[in-house]
Amino acid sequence: MKKQLILISIFLMCNMLANILVAQKLVVKANEPVAEIQPTMWGLFFEDINFAADGGIYAELVKNRSFEFYKPLMGWEVTPGGNYEGSVLVLNREEMLSSNPRYARVTVVDNDKPVTMKNSGFRGMGVKQGLQYNFSIWARQEAGSSIKLNIELQNSANENIGKAILIPVSDEWTKYEVSFTSSKTDSKASLVLTFEGKGILDVDMISLFPADTWKNRPGGLRADLVQMLYDMKPGFLRFPGGCIVEGHDLSVRYQWKKTVGNVEEREMIVNRWNNEFSHRLTPDYYQTFGLGFYEYFLLSRDLGAEPLPIINCGMACQFNTGELVPMDQLEPYIQDALDLIEFANGSIDTKWGKLRAEMGSPESFNMKFIGVGNEQWGPQYIERYIEFEKAIKAKYPEIIIVSGSGPFPDGEDFEFGMKALKELNAEIIDEHYYRPPQWFFDNATRYDSYDRHGPKIFAGEYAAQSVAIASPNNRNSWLTALSEAAFMTGLERNAEVVHLTSYAPLFAHVEGWQWTPDLIWFDNLRVYGTPNYYVQKLFANHRGSHVVPILLNGQAITGQEGLYATAVIDKSTNEVILKIVNNSESARKTSVQINGMKGILPNAKKIVLKADDLNAENSLDNPGNIYPAESQLKLKGNLVSADLDPMSLTIIVIKHK
Repeated sequence: MKKQLILISIFLMCNMLANILVAQKLVVKANEPVAEIQPTMWGLFFEDINFAADGGIYAELVKNRSFEFYKPLMGWEVTPGGNYEGSVLVLNREEMLSSNPRYARVTVVDNDKPVTMKNSGFRGMGVKQGLQYNFSIWARQEAGSSIKLNIELQNSANENIGKAILIPVSDEWTKYEVSFTSSKTDSKASLVLTFEGKGILDVDMISLFPADTWKNRPGGLRADLVQMLYDMKPGFLRFPGGCIVEGHDLSVRYQWKKTVGNVEEREMIVNRWNNEFSHRLTPDYYQTFGLGFYEYFLLSRDLGAEPLPIINCGMACQFNTGELVPMDQLEPYIQDALDLIEFANGSIDTKWGKLRAEMGSPESFNMKFIGVGNEQWGPQYIERYIEFEKAIKAKYPEIIIVSGSGPFPDGEDFEFGMKALKELNAEIIDEHYYRPPQWFFDNATRYDSYDRHGPKIFAGEYAAQSVAIASPNNRNSWLTALSEAAFMTGLERNAEVVHLTSYAPLFAHVEGWQWTPDLIWFDNLRVYGTPNYYVQKLFANHRGSHVVPILLNGQAITGQEGLYATAVIDKSTNEVILKIVNNSESARKTSVQINGMKGILPNAKKIVLKADDLNAENSLDNPGNIYPAESQLKLKGNLVSADLDPMSLTIIVIKHK
């Protein structure tokens, strides 16, 4: 028995050595383009989940700045210790200003016992030493009052690290602004307002922004988070969701018209992820819409990405209430879609084009796509989609409409939706997949059999789930990223069918998340990309213009011996780009023969993303644990030798004249 075990061990070792030592030849037919790759092939999906907007990419540091939360003083602490004479009361002026009805009335009775209000932001305020901070407040001083406002930035040790003084003078609502510099860096700072003097001061829209926003825009976006997006070179930006579009019910659905115009007049609503999961209740999660539709379009332009807005189709989230607007009352929803196209593309002589110009962009955003519904399913969705399509195409035939096949990549509802949308000659169908890593490995050939003359596919939301859908224990492990890379080779190989793809969700605050896994994680001062982020970035940064065959033993490489591969050429840069996944625990000695390409240069670039441990992750303290490593390869004529590390993604870029 012992001898038999030794023989088996020797046999297995020989097989393993054979895999390592025998070179596998991959053949690239660089002069036989199979399909054009769309500029939108690799993009981004943004949804306000996990504190992605307020408390995240929207750089506002004050939480509940206009007292519109369900509990109007949530986020505010009035005079800790209670040593004051006076009050802070929240008043309502809904009849005069329904979009921002509440404000705070501060009454100070004794100058020696001032009233203070403290705001600690979104799990603290992240502030940096030497950076300017811009404070603003809307206020009115009651006649006969003499209240001075002391503004102080405090660090986590309650030390003063920045201060300024304001003296509101008008008895009419007026915006006051002042700036100061932080003397220290702290991720858990607070804003403290001290009201001195006597009398009554009404306050609203209390705001604090860092000066170093993206492109230094006042009231803008957090620069380091936007930079992570910019570096991906995305082809499109899908917004604002996601389930945010649908709402728990239709009363809190996303209505784009309430997110444009003056920031102080935008109507805040609760975030639907506020209490969606019992394991991550977040009662202080709201949408102020400081990041609204204009800002989304502007961000798309900054990123060089096509804007892809999603519109509510008259259906609330079917996982929640499933509330429907009756078909004979659908017209306002359809009009919202038509008005959105006018806002994005219309002349400044139109109503909504004029508003866009007033907000700062007289030039069109040149929107080409619009999505009808998020991930609705069933006959109710199809009948509503038909009405949207009819109206949009009648007025704007050039706009490409994105429909949806529901939240799952298979099953009865998926099959029903796909069949119905194909019969309607839908242009692009959005498919979503939240599945285990093995599903992604197994489905690298998913689109090989899709009809080349049918609707195009938008892989709108996908992420490998290490535990289960929506589990709080999901991790952004190397296994999940590697499985997505294998699947993405199948997406790229089928670029004739697949026109857009995006991972989801995009952002997550390490202390404010509701859903895992996520592409990019951050706290109040730092940010890191997951292994999944670097997979997405490598594919997007090496998109190419046309797919060409890459073969092993005359066949497409779709998992044979753990290998997955795709090849593209880029006609604008004169490059052949290979993307190869080795899902094996063994190294692969590989050579690649480039056929049909003249003038190949002798040096190639090799980029490897790998980890020895499939459970390895990145973190705030170790952001580069799994990070692309670049090196050079030598070619001999049209042949390049490229050893593939175990459990790795390898990008090879070959130049030709």
